[in-house]
This record gives sequence, structure tokens and C-alpha cells, in this order.
Amino acid sequence: LHDGGCLTAIAGQARVATTTSAFAFWCTGGTGVVTWGNPMCGGDNCRVQDQLKNVQQVSATFSAFAAVLADGTVVTWGDASRGGDSTQVADQLRNVWQIHGSHGAFAAILQDGAVVSWGHPQYGGDSSLLQPQLCQVRQITGTAGAFAALGHGGLRTWGDAAWGGDSSMVQDQLTNVQQVFATNRAFAALKADGRIVTWGHPGYGGDSSKVHDQLHDVVKVVATRHTYGAAFAALRSTGSVVTWGHSLYGGDSSLVQHRLRNVRHISATLSAFAAVGEDGRVTTWGDAFLGGDSTGVQDQLVGVREISATSGAFAAMADGHIVTWGDASLGGDSSHVATAGLREVFEVHATDGAFAAILSDGSVVTWGHLNYGGNSARVQDQLRKV
Repeated sequence: LHDGGCLTAIAGQARVATTTSAFAFWCTGGTGVVTWGNPMCGGDNCRVQDQLKNVQQVSATFSAFAAVLADGTVVTWGDASRGGDSTQVADQLRNVWQIHGSHGAFAAILQDGAVVSWGHPQYGGDSSLLQPQLCQVRQITGTAGAFAALGHGGLRTWGDAAWGGDSSMVQDQLTNVQQVFATNRAFAALKADGRIVTWGHPGYGGDSSKVHDQLHDVVKVVATRHTYGAAFAALRSTGSVVTWGHSLYGGDSSLVQHRLRNVRHISATLSAFAAVGEDGRVTTWGDAFLGGDSTGVQDQLVGVREISATSGAFAAMADGHIVTWGDASLGGDSSHVATAGLREVFEVHATDGAFAAILSDGSVVTWGHLNYGGNSARVQDQLRKV
């Protein structure tokens, strides 16, 4: 099946996880996981397919997948050096509740709140020094090379210090933290009072001092993740938006601030943001080549409910159909699948360079870069059986 082809699925139960260039498709409690895309990045799970029964969750690093089964055990596949091989901690992976990934490591939260990590140590795969403090953990968030765990002992970080793994400079501020967000080299912690605390690389959003006075009543934070810089966008309870970080990659929203009112949803590519207002209209800013300029489709962006993103393109769901813009090679051009029946869209998922739309009739339409999962031909028959 090539661009525009359709696959039969079960839309109401479908779940999708993605590495940079592979999809994993399953139904909770179903009979297996269907993968496609780059085999080196998790697109081929033949080695473990027989073990993938009653899957509850699938998480991903840059190039590997980890599945949590109903019995609390874990199955991994993909790049062994990036978390695809969990044999060294297999005896600890029991009663697993959730799994989260950085670029090259996984961190699992067990039912009792303990944490088990594996993968490349440089990316947070070794949490042994913090184990006594990692108790009753309820949330884990990852940058490219570090993790932040929120639990009974407060917020604790590990991994590469240059990528947010060292929070010692702001540790005294990290009280009453409710949620943690991340770019590829910085973290932003949302406190119970709606304030934000940041740490990590300044060029990636680790320094929010210039907008400190505006960072109150925050309800959600979204991030870009470009290799050379990144930014955060904070949505406040008033519907206004505050941005900081690298100006070229979404950190400067001054030119569109007058339009950022009554915002209810924000999405991001590697270097651009797209905000949806209560009126269903869309405002974009950041790198024009990777989705920051939506002028070419602005008249079609009416009644938008939700926006998904690859690394360089956006796909907006508007009244059951899809509008795309950004880098054409990374999913920004859906014209050749629109004629194949890209209507009554139920959900849209993305890798770094391709989209997969699940339609209301249970079929799946894919488009984008072939190396990132835009071609799902190999799994046509399997998707019908999920």
C-alpha cells in the first residue's frame, strides 16, 4: 500500500505510537502490534510478535519501542542501543504501570511507584544513583537525553546535565509541581499555583526569566524541538499564550500576539507552533518552512478541532477532513491522498515525517516520507486483523 492506500482497522479502539521513522499500531488488549516504517527504528517487530498479546501501552524512543502487556511485563524491539533491548533489566520489569522514552532510553514506572530505566546511559538509561529517591513516582518526562520524575520525594532528574539532567540550581523552587514538560534540552515544571520553573539549556527554553512575570495561571505547555534550538509555548487559563526560548524556533510570538486570544489547543513541529482558537481558526508562528506559515491554506482552516504534527508539517482536522501545510516531503502535502477519500477522519497520528489518519469507517490512510512510515503496504493484511 502506497500513499493514498487504505487499510482496514478498528477506529474506536486503535492506538498508535511512533519512533522517528516507524509506526506501531495496536488495539488495547488486542492480538498483536502491527509495525511499519524503518526496520532499524522499530518498523519490524517480527522477532517479538508472538510475545505481543494483550498490549496495554506502547512507548517509543528515537528508534525503539517498548510495550506494556496486561500482566505488567514489557516487550521491547528496535535499536538495541536506544532501548530496544531490555534483557539486562528484564527481571525488574514486573508490574509495570507506564513507560516513557527519551531519545535513547526508557524509564518505566512500576505499580508501586518505583522506577526502572534502560537504554543508553547518556540518554538517561542509568538511574541507579537516584534509586533511593525515586519512590511513589507518578509522572516521568524526558528531554532528548534526560528524565524528570515527579513523585513522593518531589521532582528528581537524571541523565545528561546539558540536556536538563541537573536541576540543582532550581531545586528549591520545585515544590508543589503538578506536571513537567520538555524540549530536547530543557524542562519546564508547572506548579499548582500556575507558575513555571525552567532549567536546562537557555537556547532550548531553559531560561524563562524574560517572561517570568507573564508565566502565571498556566494550564498547559507545548514545545518545539529543533536540533539547533527550541522553545516553549505556555497556554494560560485566559486563553493567552506566552513563549520563550530560541526566537527562530517559536520562542518569539510577538508578530501574532494580537491573534493569540481564546486559544484552546497548541501543537508544534520541530521549529514552529500552531494554535487553535475557540472559533476554530488557526494562528502559526516560528520557522516558515516547517509549518510556521499557514497563509497558503488559511482560508481552509475553519472549524479546526485538533492539529497533529510531524517534524516539519501540520495536519489540521476540520469538520472531518484534513488540511495540511509545511514541508511537503514531511507530510505537508496531502493532495494525492485527498482524492483517495481522506474524509470523516477520526484520529491523526504522526512520526517525524509521515501521517496516518484513522477514518470513521476503520480504514487508515497514510502519506508523507516513505522512510518515515508513509508507506504501509507491508502491513495491509495485518491491520485488518488487529
